[in-house]
Amino acid sequence: MIGFFIIFYLLITLGIGFWASRRIKTSGDFTLAGKSLSTLLVGVTLFATWFGSSQIMGNPGYFIKDGFISYVTLTLSGGICLFIVGQFFARKLYRMNIVTISDFFRIRYNKKLELASSVLMVFSYPHWIAAQFVALAYLFNAVMGIPFHYGIILGAAIVVFYTYIGGMWAVAYTDMVQSIMILLGLIILLFSVLNQTGGIEPIFASQSSDFFNFYPVGGFDAWAEYIALLLTFVVGPMPVQEIYQRVFSAKNEKAARNGLFLGAILMIVIPSIPLIIGLGGVHLYPELMNNENHQDIIPTLVNRMTSVPVQILFYGAIISAILSTSSGAMLAPATVIGENLIKPYATNLSDKRLLLYTRLSVILVAAISCYFAFDDSDIVGLVAASLSLILVCLFAPFTFGLLWKKASVGGAWAAILMGGLSWFFCYLYETRIDPIIYGTAMSCLSMIIGSILYPDRSLQTH
Repeated sequence: MIGFFIIFYLLITLGIGFWASRRIKTSGDFTLAGKSLSTLLVGVTLFATWFGSSQIMGNPGYFIKDGFISYVTLTLSGGICLFIVGQFFARKLYRMNIVTISDFFRIRYNKKLELASSVLMVFSYPHWIAAQFVALAYLFNAVMGIPFHYGIILGAAIVVFYTYIGGMWAVAYTDMVQSIMILLGLIILLFSVLNQTGGIEPIFASQSSDFFNFYPVGGFDAWAEYIALLLTFVVGPMPVQEIYQRVFSAKNEKAARNGLFLGAILMIVIPSIPLIIGLGGVHLYPELMNNENHQDIIPTLVNRMTSVPVQILFYGAIISAILSTSSGAMLAPATVIGENLIKPYATNLSDKRLLLYTRLSVILVAAISCYFAFDDSDIVGLVAASLSLILVCLFAPFTFGLLWKKASVGGAWAAILMGGLSWFFCYLYETRIDPIIYGTAMSCLSMIIGSILYPDRSLQTH
């Protein structure tokens, strides 16, 4: 019965995508929704893009084991990132009237750096999308008993179809509906848990004092891991395309900036709910911790504690939220492929043909993502892997290029090469300190030194 209603719910979601797809006449409509999103839609789509499998199925397990340290690194981090982008990045980038972050690299530096940033951007996304496929597979298994590997294929097929027809318009409208649904499902489950635990206080009263630490107390290694996670989830996403795809889709500069602030608030408040639910569930059913796979705590609680109508609402909302995350994540690299890897090198390319190539790119990205989903089923690990490459290669040239007038082409190349190589060799030799820390530090240092030693000619004439 639940499976039937979930299928029905998915068909409704696809129907919204079909309805929205009628507004797609040009490649600009497909990638940026005609630059007409309001503050509310920008904020909600940002939230829906990031609120997916990790927040619902990955983070509660880490919160139960590690306490408020994981709350800082995995929950607060997303809100902090969006706030920083809104405060320091959004207005300058919106005024450039661009479509992708790689467009910024072309305008600020040159076409070769546009190409390099595009390739890095495209290769970073399959891990992120794979995390969503893994989450869908877990849910399909829990709800309908579909084997895990078949669930990955089914999830990928649904997301490809949904993204191919809908583009940014479909993402925006379905995100609004799905965000309301997921919030209702979480609140209902939260009250169900708190009703049985007698409130929030008993849940936290049974925890040790170490649970409430916001910073590590385990020495050098613990601090290194803590800093690496903060870099990954606060700094790592700052140059990613899916943030700015929503920023550039806003109807004006004010809507873009305020949408980021709204998204930051939503990313802190709403992802906190699954953490309390998971902790309360373990308080009621301690045997849940005996399961090595802590990623299915929330689905298990839904099955044990709620009625069938609530299960239908909750699973439908979660699956739809993950579909939305997957769709937005697929649209980002597909847009980069179309705008920065095909358009500049294809002569006499019509807008209609560009739209087709961008849509076909969705299928290519999905196929690569499926490979990673089969290869690694740890959701949070997949998300972290997706951000590592962007962080150690593109953060420095992107940020310094936007905020520092002396940033040069030579500095940007030095940052990409030295940051990437440092990260790769530290990863290869399994250094005690996380490779992300080495890579990020080396990238920023190389950006500064390279820009000073090899300034652009335009800067030398001043």
